Amino acid sequence: MTSTLPVWWDGPADGPTNMAADELLAAEAARRECPVVRIYSWTRPTVSLGAFQPFAEATACAAIAGLPIVRRPSGGGAILHGTDLTYAVAVPRTHPWGGGPQALYDGMHAAMAATLAQFGIAARLHVPSLADPPADAFLCFQRRSPGDLIASPAGQAPRADDPKVMGSAQRRLGTAVVQHGSLLLTPNREVGPEARQGGLAAVDPGRSWTPRDIAEPWLNRVAAALVVSLAPQRGSFPETCPEALAERAGRFGSDDWTRRR
Repeated sequence: MTSTLPVWWDGPADGPTNMAADELLAAEAARRECPVVRIYSWTRPTVSLGAFQPFAEATACAAIAGLPIVRRPSGGGAILHGTDLTYAVAVPRTHPWGGGPQALYDGMHAAMAATLAQFGIAARLHVPSLADPPADAFLCFQRRSPGDLIASPAGQAPRADDPKVMGSAQRRLGTAVVQHGSLLLTPNREVGPEARQGGLAAVDPGRSWTPRDIAEPWLNRVAAALVVSLAPQRGSFPETCPEALAERAGRFGSDDWTRRR
């Protein structure tokens, strides 16, 4: 184990490239024997499907018609990217956060809750209840899972219908675990109202958010929880593995992969 948390601040890329990079991040975590993180964005609004979601659910959702669709290597519900902070973290399965799914999930989300508190937003890890929406809703932000981040508008007591602002999903790949996550900042105007979620703008409409505003203090808290120091890496993560990235991006961009379920 090392004493640092390597992080890459990557620029925008298309869906297949981003998913290929995230899958390769798992191998990097195993090689370095420590958690590694990638923060990135998208060249255009894109829907990422969970690894096990039927493609027919995407075609049946008229609100996202015309947007690129990519299938993640991780599970969970579909996420509309473009107005969110998107991250991937990978940890070796031998790491304390890699032994069970909830440890990594809660570790990343608890650090974000503390970060949002810094901005005056009361966020909490979700505890399942009978009031939860359907667990098989198509979109991730229409679901509730244990440890999802739920936020309350300033000055208001927590309510069952408070918006979900952050969700994540995992997949065990060989000797490492990769987790994708999305913190929704503002509603995405590229989709119909039925697929449009409020995110942080719904709980603090007077503030203008950028991913970096939140990601930097958040990752410092993640590093502190791991008792390591944050270590920004030079260049982008895709630049570290161009040949492997191109091969895997081809797979994630193929109809065979996207429509495999």
